[in-house]
Amino acid sequence: MEQAERAASASVGPSVGELGEAAVLARILPRLGSGDAALLGPGDDAAVLAAADGRYVVTTDLMVHGPDFRLAWSTPHDLGWKAAATNLTDVAAMGARPTALVVAIAAPPATPVAVLEGIADGLRDALATLAPGAGVVGGDLSASSVLTIAVTAFGDLEGRRPVLRSGARPGDVLAHAGARGDAARGLALLFAEAVDAEGEPDAAAAERLRAAHPALVHAQLAPRPPVGAGVAAALAGATAMLDVSDGLARDALRIAKASGVDLDFDSASLGPDVRVALAGAEDHGLLATFPAGSALPEPFEAIGRVLEGDGGIRVDGAPADALGWDPYSGWDGGAG
Repeated sequence: MEQAERAASASVGPSVGELGEAAVLARILPRLGSGDAALLGPGDDAAVLAAADGRYVVTTDLMVHGPDFRLAWSTPHDLGWKAAATNLTDVAAMGARPTALVVAIAAPPATPVAVLEGIADGLRDALATLAPGAGVVGGDLSASSVLTIAVTAFGDLEGRRPVLRSGARPGDVLAHAGARGDAARGLALLFAEAVDAEGEPDAAAAERLRAAHPALVHAQLAPRPPVGAGVAAALAGATAMLDVSDGLARDALRIAKASGVDLDFDSASLGPDVRVALAGAEDHGLLATFPAGSALPEPFEAIGRVLEGDGGIRVDGAPADALGWDPYSGWDGGAG
C-alpha cells in the first residue's frame, strides 16, 4: 500500500499499464543519453560499445522496493541516481572509466509513467555528475508486483591492468576516498524520525527530515561517491581496491582475505564514532592500498596500513570484527 501511495503521489498522469511498453519507452529514452562509448545505442536487440584495448569491466546490481529502498522516502529521481551510483563505483573500483549502463525496470502496471521518467532523469543526472561521457545504452521493461531496478554497468580499462582485491602487500598504505558512515547515519535518522505511529515509512516525515538533515539523508538516498577517484587510484599505482558498499570493516576483510594479509585501521583517522565509520554501509567510497611512500591521489586519505597476516582486520593493532551489512541477516553494528 505504501508503495502505491508514494507512486501515486509522485505525479498525475497515465500509468505504465495504460500506455504500454512502446509508449513508455518513447517517453523514457529521449531523457537518456547513450554516452561517448556507444557505437550503437537503444533501438536494436543489443547495443554496441567501443572497447579500445579489447577488454572491459562489467558489473550488475539490483534494487528492490522493501529491502533496498522505500518509495515513501525516495523520490524517483533518487532511485535513478542511486541505481547509477552503486554500479559506477563498482566499475571505478576496478580502476576503469565507466562508459555505459543497461537498465531493466520491473514495475506494477498501476505505476505512473512519471515515476519511470523520474528514474530516467536520476540516471541521466547521476551519469552527468559522477561519470561524464557515460550513458544508458539499453535495457528492458517488465511488470512486477514490486518495483525493481536492475543495472548493468560497463567500464573501459584504457589499456591499464584492472585493480583487484588480491594485490595488497605488507607495508602498503591503506587509504579511503569518500564518506565514512554518513549513509548509515542517514538511514538511522529515517527509521527513527520518518515513520508513522505503526513504524511504517512516512513520506511527509521524510520530507521534513530531508529539509532538516539534507547531507545525511541524501548520503543514504542519493549518494555522491568519488567515481573519478578509481582511475586516479589506478594511475597512482593502487595495489588493491574495492567499493565500500557493505561497511568499511566488512569490505576491508574481503581485501585482507583475497590478498592474504591483515589490514590495520588507525582509529584516529576514522572520526569521532569509529564503530559507525567501520560498520556503516552504502557510502560507496573506495578503499584501496598503495605502495609505501606513494603520493595518494585526491580525495584518498590514509586510514591505516597493510600488515603480515592471514586475512584479518585490526584497529590500532588489535583484532576487530568485520561489522557491516549482509543482505540476508541485516546490519551487524552501525548507527542507531
